[in-house]
This record gives sequence, structure tokens and C-alpha cells, in this order.
Amino acid sequence: MVDLHTHSTHSDGFLDPAALLRFAREAGLAALALTDHDTIGGLAEADAAAAEAGLRFIPGIEIEVAHTGGEFHLLGLGISGSRERLEKTLDSLRRARTRRNLLILERMQDDGVDVEYPEVEALAGGEIIGRPHFARIMVAKGVVKSVDAAFQRFLKPGMPYHVPKESLGLRQATDLIHSAGGKAVIAHPMSLGLSWWELPQRIKAYRDLGVDGLEAYHPGADRRECRRLEKIARSLGLLVTAGSDFHGPYMPGRRIGHSCDGLPIDDVFAAPFL
Repeated sequence: MVDLHTHSTHSDGFLDPAALLRFAREAGLAALALTDHDTIGGLAEADAAAAEAGLRFIPGIEIEVAHTGGEFHLLGLGISGSRERLEKTLDSLRRARTRRNLLILERMQDDGVDVEYPEVEALAGGEIIGRPHFARIMVAKGVVKSVDAAFQRFLKPGMPYHVPKESLGLRQATDLIHSAGGKAVIAHPMSLGLSWWELPQRIKAYRDLGVDGLEAYHPGADRRECRRLEKIARSLGLLVTAGSDFHGPYMPGRRIGHSCDGLPIDDVFAAPFL
């Protein structure tokens, strides 16, 4: 098995990079990509841990792209070239993320939730703080019973604590990934909020803006939908990838090395990035 979409404590995952790689090895994986949100801070640690564990490692990232009607996340897989330009842009995105987080915090406090930013920082334990950390704080404070409930009632688009994130345009994001030697892959395409009628033409347009692949297999879709996404990708000459989007135990249903309907991820998906 392999996994091309995972997160560590450097963004919103539960395990630090070394622990994540050990966990992957114990789970029987042969290769793993670390794709933290808006940061490559954990890649060096993960690479070293992978070598120690005997796993093949794929350096990666997940970047949010400006999009209306849903969420557009772009994976950068195999970013093994010069990262200077990428790091400079990520630094700017991190500052924008902090401004957004403080607005989320203000809305929570205005609603009477007793929370301060240092608490969120301590829970995150890494350089990137995002909505999953606020969701976990809300569970800890007894506001909701689960992370999913926090998103559904408060944090997803259209809900009271949702604040839009400053995001890159697609061409800018694909150019950054390519500048670092990586491939740009649309993560969990169902989150785009597009109909099946719209998807082929929109993905074709995204391909023309530099997208290299489609994460057709993801726990956010069922097996029939994933096969349909794979068919679209192959018809457009795009790479097909699969990932668990593993964060840790606070996100049940995201099992490392498995995608939709618990399907194990075959190592054929990793071949273009190794």
C-alpha cells in the first residue's frame, strides 16, 4: 500500500512527521506523501524518518486555490526541486491565515465561547493553525460533540464562524508547484461543488491552467464516484492519484493507506512521483 495525501502536526494532523512515518510503516505502507496545508516545514523530518523506516517518501504540500461554490485544494506531489519561490509565497499565506484565524476567534468569543488564541496554538502544536483546530477546541469546550458537528454547524462555508481564506489563483498555484519540481493534482474533486455535467469541462480548463492530475480516489467519495472521476482524468490525459487524507484519530473514516470505501491504495498510484 501507499498513500499520497496525509497531514502532520505541521498543519492540522495529529502525529508529528516522524511518528506519522512510523505509523505508516506499522500499517504496512511502502510509500507515503506528506501534504501539509500551506507548509513544507515537516518534509525534512519526514524524509529522514522515511529513510529510517525503510519507506519511499514523496515530498508534498496542499494549497487552497481561490474558488466559488465549494473548496478547491491542490496537492503538490514530488516537490524535490528548488523551493525558494514556493517558501516565499507560503510565508505570505501564513500571515494571511493568522489574520483569518483571529477573525474566527473573535466570532467565537462574541458568541460566548471561552477561548483564547494561545489555547488554539497549544492544541495545534505546529506552525499552521486551521479550522480543524478550532473544531477540536469546540469539542474540548463542550460546544459540540464532534469535529464533524463543529464544521457542519459553525465552520463550513455559510456557517457563522466561517471566514473565507485568502487564496492563490490556480495558475499561480500550479506555477509554484512546478517551480519546485512537483506535479499539481486536484485534491478530493467532489469538494469543488460541481455537478457531474460540469466536471469534465471544468477539469479540462484546469488542465489548461497547469493541473497535472486528479485525486480520483478519496474517502470523501464512494467507489462508483471515484471510478467516474478516474474515467474523466484518463480521458483528459491527467495523472490519477489516491489518498486517505489522513489526519489522525479525530477524523474517523480516514484510514492511512486506504481511500474510498476502505479500498487499499495500490502502489501503482505512486509510480509517477518516485
